[in-house]
Amino acid sequence: MNLETIEIKAFVPARELAESIAFYEALGFEATMESDELAYLRFGKTSFLLSQFYNPEHANNFVMHMLVSNADDWYRNVEASDVVAKFAVRLSPPDDRPWGIRDFTLIDPTGVLWRIGHVIPAEP
Repeated sequence: MNLETIEIKAFVPARELAESIAFYEALGFEATMESDELAYLRFGKTSFLLSQFYNPEHANNFVMHMLVSNADDWYRNVEASDVVAKFAVRLSPPDDRPWGIRDFTLIDPTGVLWRIGHVIPAEP
């Protein structure tokens, strides 16, 4: 019996698919496949599916967590992309969390909350 897994992806909701694709591309993601209902977005080895689906209650309670090597660099990337002004989204500065992650939050144009962070190295 072979139970090897290859990957797992979330279907991230999008109120307006084209706007959401533009938002993620501004952050550096690449849309490698697009249709009227779905887009495949990737950044390096990280990817997700963006789905033309909008239910306010679902979207406003949907959370994605992206573990990165350096949250502060990612925060600077988000600031430099100017997505906050272009897409009227919310961004909070990085902070050390009690659960051992330094992260920041970004809410996309649909209302999806992203937590982007890195593991805080253990003190010797």
